[in-house]
Amino acid sequence: MSALDNTRAALEKHQIALYFAAVALGFGVALAVPGSARLEAAINPALGLMLFVTFLQVPLARVRSALANTRFIGALMVANFLVVPLLVAAMLPLLPADPLVRIAMLFVLLCPCIDYVVTFSHLGKADASLLLAATPVLLIVQMLLLPLYLGVLLGPESAALVKAGPFLHAFLWLIALPMLLAAGVQAAAARWPMTASIAHWGGILPVPATALVLLIVIAAVTPQLGPALQAAATALPFYLAFAIVAPMLGLLVGRTFALGVPAKRAVAFSSATRNSLVILPLALSVPGALPVVPAVIVTQTLVELVAMLVYIPLLPRIATR
Repeated sequence: MSALDNTRAALEKHQIALYFAAVALGFGVALAVPGSARLEAAINPALGLMLFVTFLQVPLARVRSALANTRFIGALMVANFLVVPLLVAAMLPLLPADPLVRIAMLFVLLCPCIDYVVTFSHLGKADASLLLAATPVLLIVQMLLLPLYLGVLLGPESAALVKAGPFLHAFLWLIALPMLLAAGVQAAAARWPMTASIAHWGGILPVPATALVLLIVIAAVTPQLGPALQAAATALPFYLAFAIVAPMLGLLVGRTFALGVPAKRAVAFSSATRNSLVILPLALSVPGALPVVPAVIVTQTLVELVAMLVYIPLLPRIATR
């Protein structure tokens, strides 16, 4: 294994600690540096970089092969786009009344993770290769279904909060463009060694880029917290409940589809892990999003990272057959 591969493996192994360190550093910057709220302008560029290097590691050309594993893909789709939305719909009447808090929670809970879930599932003895191959499918389907889910769950309130223009602008520039650039680099890497080397070096960037986003968001939002802190606190019990229930539902779906044990665990990890930072640029397109929406979304990320410390040793013990 090369030094580069060793660095990548070390970053992935210790990514939870690195993310918490980035959050702590973000708070430190906010407290020590006057005017850190101006870092708000850096959120979208940092997200664009994070998404590009994330998509660079996603096998965008393997969508067809992923779809060939119909039983696993079927379980993944049912868990993430039927069972989890039904769980969120059941929680909806109990969610905080603040429209910004509700829409932030729906944005994050309705969208399955496509990035660090692969590493976490590997550490939890799940079939990470199946999840890796399915990530493009998960991304495409959630982008298509998210507006529909929001419309069904929020009704007219959705139209008032999610404007088509800003939503489409955020999707095109912060998700579609990084994905297309990553696909272009992947295609070029298959033909030119220099591009392949660049893509290989890009493999060490997803964890640092994600940590950078967390640092910038925390540093930019903390000075404005005020009502956002209370809003995030109201969302916390629901995130905790989701972290307990969602992986169990994923395991149940995996058993229903008669998947092998590692594949079952992969569905459980996918059901529990949400796309918080990838969906953040879309959520920021909501009018008046700052500071409540990013605070509520990042709270889910923090709950999820703590939950991963439990999932990684626990799920292999629960899902043994």
